[in-house]
Amino acid sequence: MERFTISLDESLAGGFDALIRTRGYANRSEAVRDMLRREIESDRLARQEAPYCVASLSYVYNHHERHLSERLTDLQHHAHDLVISSMHVHLDHENCLETVFLRGLTSDVRGFADKLCAERGVRHSSFNLLPVDVDQPQHHHVHSRPHT
Repeated sequence: MERFTISLDESLAGGFDALIRTRGYANRSEAVRDMLRREIESDRLARQEAPYCVASLSYVYNHHERHLSERLTDLQHHAHDLVISSMHVHLDHENCLETVFLRGLTSDVRGFADKLCAERGVRHSSFNLLPVDVDQPQHHHVHSRPHT
């Protein structure tokens, strides 16, 4: 573990202490470590140096919209290598909320999210992407070549 010291004016230190209390941190070090990780990962994403990610995509749509449910399901089936799971919730008589959990190449996951959210009838969406370092183990199927 490497240590470093920073100096803060009284106002900034007080604001930081209030923030970390509100968020439940045990100490300043844990809070600073989390902030640094978040900034480093954001920077990796901005520079397109985070090849793999996990993500959640939530969206609201009107299930009475002509063939929209089928189009959304079809998009997920075509991206079966990215979609880990999905959850569907009926909000009211017309609106549904769906959350899709994704994993894969960052560019592919972003492309899928953009395509799905652009479907006519998808009203609201929120995309949360987290870069991850993953080992890509190969596995084999009977009568098939290895793939990741």
